Amino acid sequence: MKFTLKVWRQKDAKSQGRFVTYKVDGISPDTSFLEMLDILNNNLIKEGREPIAFDHDCREGICGMCSLYINGRAHGPDDDITTCQLHCRMFKDGETITVEPWRSAAFPVVKDLVVDRHAFDKILQAGGFISCNGIVPDANAIPIRKLDADESMDASACIGCGACVATCKNGSAMLFVAARVSALAKLPQGRAEAARRAKAMVAKMDELGFGACSNTQACEAECPKGISISHIARLNREFLLAKIQD
Repeated sequence: MKFTLKVWRQKDAKSQGRFVTYKVDGISPDTSFLEMLDILNNNLIKEGREPIAFDHDCREGICGMCSLYINGRAHGPDDDITTCQLHCRMFKDGETITVEPWRSAAFPVVKDLVVDRHAFDKILQAGGFISCNGIVPDANAIPIRKLDADESMDASACIGCGACVATCKNGSAMLFVAARVSALAKLPQGRAEAARRAKAMVAKMDELGFGACSNTQACEAECPKGISISHIARLNREFLLAKIQD
């Protein structure tokens, strides 16, 4: 297969970026999208040109670092996958593919297709954890309803890739925050700090420049792990309850 790639190139956050067109040929349909970028970079290096910077780690759909906006969709034209799980067979031979970084004020471009997603880390630091003092009982010794455990596990599937932010017209991080809050809200270990957690994480999200949620469900549609917006409803309940208790 052969493709025409229109790739966003940007030296750093302060520089003006632009699309640069590249041609790739002889690509197997079973080649992953990131492997195709590797092939392109090898060709660029051989030609003495600057390779394209893009983020990745596990290449197994677990870490969420391979955050690319491809042909107008977060992670590309497939459902419930990350970019590293996307294969060239999902495109037509000879197709023009546009590759961009996440577009969000809270995720500034580091270089080319790499963005700084430390904003998510700061939200987690604000309240996405459980504090404990002294001896902690074995978690397996605490009875939890299966329904609650399943909901918590579903929310915990969030890998923090940022697709929800990238695909939201407001750049909202509500699905990410809701998944983290919901995962702990359904467990007894997370109830002790529930009020503080909801307020602190929402406040940090607003402080970092993420937009408001307008419930278009775009985040759920593009989430590679299928996180439900029902968790956003739970976050809203947790937040309102915390405000009432003030």
